[in-house]
Amino acid sequence: MVTEPQYENLKAIAGECPLPENYEKYVKGLMDISRAITSDLYLEDILKLIVMVTAKVTGVEICSLWLIDETQTPPRITLKATQAIEPDYLKDRSLEMNEGVVGYVATHNKPLIVKNVLEEPRFKEKEMAAKLGLVSMLGVPLRGKNDTVIGVLNCFTAFPHDFAETEINLITTVANQAAMAIVNTELMVKTKVIEEELETRKLVERAKEILMRRRNLSGNDAFRWIQKRSMDSRKSMRHVAEAILLSEEL
Repeated sequence: MVTEPQYENLKAIAGECPLPENYEKYVKGLMDISRAITSDLYLEDILKLIVMVTAKVTGVEICSLWLIDETQTPPRITLKATQAIEPDYLKDRSLEMNEGVVGYVATHNKPLIVKNVLEEPRFKEKEMAAKLGLVSMLGVPLRGKNDTVIGVLNCFTAFPHDFAETEINLITTVANQAAMAIVNTELMVKTKVIEEELETRKLVERAKEILMRRRNLSGNDAFRWIQKRSMDSRKSMRHVAEAILLSEEL
């Protein structure tokens, strides 16, 4: 869990950290990012900070982070965070899983280096790249549990650049840590939903018992009474159950 001081430190890194002067500082910068982003809070802000800090530490022009949306059929990969690009660019930016360089990295589960994006047939955003002066790029997969790809992290330079193996490995480390943060957050949300559902069931069962005693109803009839009151009042069954329990206490 990221504490408020850690969150502020991460923002400070994004705004103040200069390009490392040597390998040790380079590694330390990326490891600091890795430790800071393993959190189950502030996911939207964390995604933005991942691209900001990665760009700052590595010296690339722009980073963008895409996530696979499994809720769609078939799944699509959607742009979730970037920096130095107009906010409108983020709206409804999604690709099919076999589309573009992002789709290639996601489906092949391996990094992809493009020396000149304007000359790469698979690159879909040539107009954007030309406008921003982007040239070379490195795309690395975000790997979750069991090496499953959940997204892609792209890094762009404003000049022709051959990404060294060291750069690829270090950026991949950041991508994997980012994936852990995302998976942990999704797990937390699912767990919270399950816990709330179980708590709602307990409250409804207690409310049913009260109605069965008060109104001489069967269990099924008491449940239907709560269900109908929920629909008529446009309130959740949990809200109705809590009202019944409160009236019993009073």
